Amino acid sequence: MDGHNLEDSKQSTADMSVFQSRFQTMSESIITKIDEMGDRINELEQSINDLKAEMGMEGSPSPLAPPKQKSDGANQEDDSA
Repeated sequence: MDGHNLEDSKQSTADMSVFQSRFQTMSESIITKIDEMGDRINELEQSINDLKAEMGMEGSPSPLAPPKQKSDGANQEDDSA
């Protein structure tokens, strides 16, 4: 039985090595893709800023965060609080 356990142990160690190798490869691939995505986002942000500068809108707020519009006064909040 000791020989059988030794073989199982060797197989388990080999399986773990294969698993670790695959995990490392997948991790590196994911990190590379995240880095590439970050670079693309940075390029997109720069392109947007360049377009805004060309249009003379450097100081305007982001279109994702439109300024609060005040209505008839019924729903105005006191911002000084």
